[in-house]
Amino acid sequence: MKQFILFVALLFSTTLFANPENTENIGKITGTVIDKNLNEPIPYVTVAVKTLSGEIITGGVTDDNGKFEIKDIPEGKSQVSIQFIGYVTYNTQIEISRGARNVDLGNVFLEENIAALDEVTVIAETTTIQQKVDRKVITIGKDLTTAGPTASDIMINLPSVSVDQQTGAIALRGNQNVRVMVDGKLTNVPVAQLLRQIPSNSIKQIELITNPSAKYNPEGMSGIINIILHKNVTIGFNGDVSTGITYEEQPKFNASVNTNYRNGKFNFYGNWGHNTSKNENLGNIFRPDENSEQAFNFLDKNQSNLFKVGVDFYLNEKNTISFFTNQNIYEGGSSGSTDITYNEDETLNQFQDFFNTRENNSSQYNFDYKLDFAKEGHNIELEVDYNIFENDEDAKFMFMGAAFSDDYRDIINTERDRITANLDYVNPLSETVKLEFGLEARLFNSDINRETSQQLVNPFDLMGPPITGPETLFNYERDIYSVYGTISKSWEKMSLQVGLRAETVDVIANTEETYGDGIVTNDTSNINNDPAVQVSIINNTVFKSFSNDYIQVYPSAFYTYTPNEKDQYQVSYSRRVDRPGLGQVNPIREWATPLITSFGSTSLTPQFTNSFEANYTRNLEKGSITGGVFYRIIEDEINRAVFVDRTDLNRIILTYDNFDNTFAYGVELSTNYRPFKFWSINGSFDLFSQTQTGITERLADGVTGQDATTADIITEEVEVDNVAWNLRMFNNFKVNKTLSLSAFGFYRGKNQGIQFLMKPMYFVNVGARVNLWEGRGTFSVNYNDIFDTMEFAFDGQRPFPQVGAFNWESNTWNVSLSYRFGGGKYRAKSRKNRDDREKDGSGGIF
Repeated sequence: MKQFILFVALLFSTTLFANPENTENIGKITGTVIDKNLNEPIPYVTVAVKTLSGEIITGGVTDDNGKFEIKDIPEGKSQVSIQFIGYVTYNTQIEISRGARNVDLGNVFLEENIAALDEVTVIAETTTIQQKVDRKVITIGKDLTTAGPTASDIMINLPSVSVDQQTGAIALRGNQNVRVMVDGKLTNVPVAQLLRQIPSNSIKQIELITNPSAKYNPEGMSGIINIILHKNVTIGFNGDVSTGITYEEQPKFNASVNTNYRNGKFNFYGNWGHNTSKNENLGNIFRPDENSEQAFNFLDKNQSNLFKVGVDFYLNEKNTISFFTNQNIYEGGSSGSTDITYNEDETLNQFQDFFNTRENNSSQYNFDYKLDFAKEGHNIELEVDYNIFENDEDAKFMFMGAAFSDDYRDIINTERDRITANLDYVNPLSETVKLEFGLEARLFNSDINRETSQQLVNPFDLMGPPITGPETLFNYERDIYSVYGTISKSWEKMSLQVGLRAETVDVIANTEETYGDGIVTNDTSNINNDPAVQVSIINNTVFKSFSNDYIQVYPSAFYTYTPNEKDQYQVSYSRRVDRPGLGQVNPIREWATPLITSFGSTSLTPQFTNSFEANYTRNLEKGSITGGVFYRIIEDEINRAVFVDRTDLNRIILTYDNFDNTFAYGVELSTNYRPFKFWSINGSFDLFSQTQTGITERLADGVTGQDATTADIITEEVEVDNVAWNLRMFNNFKVNKTLSLSAFGFYRGKNQGIQFLMKPMYFVNVGARVNLWEGRGTFSVNYNDIFDTMEFAFDGQRPFPQVGAFNWESNTWNVSLSYRFGGGKYRAKSRKNRDDREKDGSGGIF
């Protein structure tokens, strides 16, 4: 990092001080930098020319052959400093005169700095948290990489982040409207599946971008979670391997291999990650009004393989071309049963068996070209990213009991693709002012086809009679074109950035439902309750269409004040959008039990959020503490709507709708603290509050589903004030140079939603790890949820009074082993990560 800062300073000073018309600048120096042990040239080495008092005059870097030529050196004596990360700095003195204008240093041999190399390649023992202007950066240490085998396991330990242990859904500050990226890029892999497939030891940092600036895509009310993987562009062949197993009732196995080869102008990398798991889930729901009980028992089986190959081609010092492809192959399936018992009338008992198989493939192809201009930091970059996702699902439902006589089968095929093209331009206008602007196009298309056999209820018709199961085609297209610009200015103790992003969006959604006998008229009154959806009937096919075109602007502003080394203050504002997710607009049934059906609403419109945030960071002698507050104004809130199924008043339907404006606010505290040399603490506390509005239907008091009529249905718009809080503490104890122990505790307070009140939950994890083979290997053992207290327990009143709890395999043992092999002598120039706007490599799994 010191070398990078020096390099920036050198190029700025070159611009300021190098003047070819100045007759005093008459000299130049040349030479070649060589690795003393390998006897090979070293490219991109910093060469600085300074005054005898240490002030920088000019400088440059070596080319691909290790050669350098520094011109316009003033007459007289100067110091030359040649340095590169991982090597001992070389210093010498030169003298320029009119009789000796050119000085050739010949071959300059640099010796390897063992201590510096270890700093670069060895992962830190403990995790650190750093508050930056628009994000919280968590650098992952061995304490977290060995806490669990996947990214999903790491997320549980992070401040403000929560992961649903059953569904894998992720939330930030209590809200699931969050975008998850890997190395600044979105993929078509479902987020829950993605997090369970990324090996934890591949993760370098996780960024929590709670108030992104205008240069980011404005999607996600609660912000962006960006997973940054380890990059490897060291010379030669190197990499790492890891494997692990987790077990309680069912085994879960993971393994990964990351490799890299860098030589000359090319950097090649390839990675493989594997995950095989079985997971048991159990649940129970009791309805006191009916004296009925639902018992759930599910087993999920999943296997995935992720592959990545890529190459970086360094044409010269100014031009870089990169390409990579990700390939994800997934196979999975579920089996389960739902047993419903009516304690007062056994003739109403119902039983459902469920079998499901899933196969999906995801492919990503990424091309990047970057041109660096003469001025440091002045560049233009073109990136094109193409994603393809294909999923085949076959689900069978078999029923027993008086209420059901027909089994049915759903075959669902999904194809979707996304093309993203970015053109970004960055220009440091001066040492304190930087301008950025760019263009982006995002083209998204999804096709879903469901075929249903046997008789079932039309999920679009809340009022109509049962009809023969349809074949349903759902096409969803969304094209977004945007332009953004930001300008930043820094002073000695302050910095300011303002930006604006403008977008035009076109949305088209078309649904075709082809039935057997049942619909023979053009009367659409019973099959469409939404005036925004256009409906027509031709023969036995129902056509539904919805479109929405809009233009929006998204401003942002950030201000930072650092009065001294110990204190930092930040305030920020941004406007964001939550466009409805595919699952929220898909009218095809997402899932069903004998008493519940869930599907989306095609006519959902976006919700917009104005987000305000303030943070304060205090650096302490033994650590740091950060506190923050946020406030959000939410327009056209998207939330759950709960209806009573008109075809069976004992069933409910879950869907989505837009509601009135609302607001949310919260506070956060996080700390890194080391009470003693052997003990480090990462702790956090977050509290958030949101007023939520939803639509719910229920039966009149004293009426049950068995004897109710449609006249007994009561529709209510419900407003809920929810205050929830979480407390986390991760402790790392270093016993000696090789052995460390860890303990993690978590407590989640109650959480009130539209449908039910989630009861408090807590758990404790413990672990131990041993460094092997001079730090190249790590062996770890973890015992999670040692008191077996994790469960999702709730108490609900809408649309029926009910209490329940769900459990999963949380009381698990995990054993893992990792090993790092190979080694390099220096790091090569690396390609910029477009979305986080930092220079970084491009290796890793994604």
